[in-house]
Amino acid sequence: MLYIVGLGLGDERDITVRGLDAVRRCAKVYMEAYTSLLSLGLDPASLANLEKMYGKEITVADREMVEERADQMLSEAKDADVAFLVVGDPFGATTHTDLVVRAKSMGVEVKVIHNASVMNAVGVCGLQLYRYGETISIPFFTETWRSDSFYEKIQNSRRLGLHTLCLLDIRVKEPTLESLCRGKKVYEPPRFMTVNTAISQLLEVEELHGGSAYGPDSLCMGVARLGSDDQKIVAGPMKKLLDVDFGPPLHCLIIVGETHPVEQEMLEFYMIK
Repeated sequence: MLYIVGLGLGDERDITVRGLDAVRRCAKVYMEAYTSLLSLGLDPASLANLEKMYGKEITVADREMVEERADQMLSEAKDADVAFLVVGDPFGATTHTDLVVRAKSMGVEVKVIHNASVMNAVGVCGLQLYRYGETISIPFFTETWRSDSFYEKIQNSRRLGLHTLCLLDIRVKEPTLESLCRGKKVYEPPRFMTVNTAISQLLEVEELHGGSAYGPDSLCMGVARLGSDDQKIVAGPMKKLLDVDFGPPLHCLIIVGETHPVEQEMLEFYMIK
């Protein structure tokens, strides 16, 4: 049996009772570590906290392992109970849907144990969840690649008066382009996009397209460490949020659409002074 277990958003204590029971039954435990991270991070001390809480040794699974060598884990799950731990909810990333498909095609039974994710916890901002349009991802710009595929999606949501949740890039154990060319992987230091960088890139894309989807005065909400004790939420125009220190990762951004009076009341609690 393969158990895909959501861990929630904060720390090791956010796992559900059902999830913890499943993990403690498993012979092998893997933890996915590239689509998101718990607020405590994945340094050795933090990993030790997880292992102490769950009573199991945990193998950290990076992107390469999950996307290229998952068959090893799935083969183990044919003969024993194996847990695959996912920050947030198991279906918050397409990779995990693919994992279920691969498991079922190999005849491995799968059980999913859900938890809170950014997709629902963002309701703490006060914007009603059913008033969101399509969620977008904003990748880091590079010198040669400045993706703007999200622009039309934002524009469409804005026309409908809907809010847009922007998930910001996480780069963990990503090989450098130069090392790939040489055939021997060297990895970049971990990078986590900030609200400030996201806004800067969004404004650059708007200037390029000129479609008035948003601008420096557009109301947004910057969110940091959602679900943690020290989460930070600040609302204000893009140009003012550029100067806010949101602190450590992870961050996300909401471009606010048309607001209901109750939403507006909640916004006032977070408005930058």
